[in-house]
Amino acid sequence: MASIDLPPVLALSHGTPMLTGEKSHIRDYWRRQGDKALEYGVKGVIIVVCIDIAHDMENFRNRKLTRQLEQGAHWNAEGRKVKIATNPSPQKEKLGYVKNSEYSDFKPHPDLKTAERCLQMLQAAGFEVEADPKFNWLIDTFPMLLRMFPDRCPPVTIISQNSHYDPYFHVEIGRTLRPLRKEGYLFIGSGGGVHNLYRVDWSGMLLWRDNWAQRAPPSGPHLEFRQALEDVICKNGGGPDLKRAIVRLIKHPYYRVAHGTDEHFLPFCFVAGLVGEEEDRGEKGVLACEVWELGQQAETQFSIGDWPCRSYVAPL
Repeated sequence: MASIDLPPVLALSHGTPMLTGEKSHIRDYWRRQGDKALEYGVKGVIIVVCIDIAHDMENFRNRKLTRQLEQGAHWNAEGRKVKIATNPSPQKEKLGYVKNSEYSDFKPHPDLKTAERCLQMLQAAGFEVEADPKFNWLIDTFPMLLRMFPDRCPPVTIISQNSHYDPYFHVEIGRTLRPLRKEGYLFIGSGGGVHNLYRVDWSGMLLWRDNWAQRAPPSGPHLEFRQALEDVICKNGGGPDLKRAIVRLIKHPYYRVAHGTDEHFLPFCFVAGLVGEEEDRGEKGVLACEVWELGQQAETQFSIGDWPCRSYVAPL
């Protein structure tokens, strides 16, 4: 039976940089979640991020791909390793198509103590884990946090993916760290509902700075997979059935059309591990809002569980 006192687990699509630069109901939703987190008094935020293959192409051309895979855009670790950010003064990645004034005042707030604790928990569970003291905050991290916590950001711990893209491996990362949720940490998986940069329409953003341009409807396969993802999360909610169903989506006939590469899907596996035990049954999965960017990219915003309703009684 699910506890009513725990913060929810969020599976958010971070989208293009313009998603944080343009006003939308997605930004409003992020702000509402941030406000509720501060009202709840979260101990910190723990976020698993992903790597963006398109972002690596310039580094590949410059023969720097190996280093880029280790340290950014978005982030994953080679071999069977997981990395945890331990940079005490991280820099923010520059956001394309977003005014510098929109994010220049935001100050990263790394949580080094919780990072060390996560490292120890994962090592005790048999993972090969490494601290990364040079990692900077990228577009899958601080733009969402900027909109969630514009005035004061809680301490943040960032965990990488692994470059083998094994769904069970990433489920187990979430399962290992799930006890921290009971201590009041807010967990976020930062990925994308439908994310295939080989099939999007770049013209609206590149020519007219319009990331919402919809010159044609999303393709049938993209819509089919997006619906399957919603069904898996919202019809199962928390519990073991969610873990099985999320991993099974990789066998969906349109998975590779919806996700040309795996990195934006694996945060859902991490989330499934966080809320995939028997005691999580009853945690409700909700698709709170979404938007399509670049014509074919679904920026779905899911939550599993909800913020507890706290009653305040005025003293007599």
